[in-house]
Amino acid sequence: MNAARIVRYARRRAGLTQRALAAKARVPQPAIARIERGAVTPRLDSVLQLLNAAGFTLELAPAIGEGVDRTLIRATLARSPEERIQAATVGAHNLRTYLEAAGERPGRIPA
Repeated sequence: MNAARIVRYARRRAGLTQRALAAKARVPQPAIARIERGAVTPRLDSVLQLLNAAGFTLELAPAIGEGVDRTLIRATLARSPEERIQAATVGAHNLRTYLEAAGERPGRIPA
């Protein structure tokens, strides 16, 4: 977590100056300046207090690439190029059938 970037982003998105955020969060303005410069590493409760004053929350999310089921990717890569082409052809046929059933005119999809 980059506290400096998160606090600065929230403050700017809220349209607040450091002084205005300091007043709303009841924190000295120089403390906010030090956090935004990266001169100090604030405690989590301090970051949450500043975000709350700016009208934001902190939400947990998996890191990019984490939690992705790579089973199908690995299975596809394990196929030969000919098998991949065959699977793509079947997929294109299925897509054409679906689009026609839905009343849409499919574009140029190989049969």
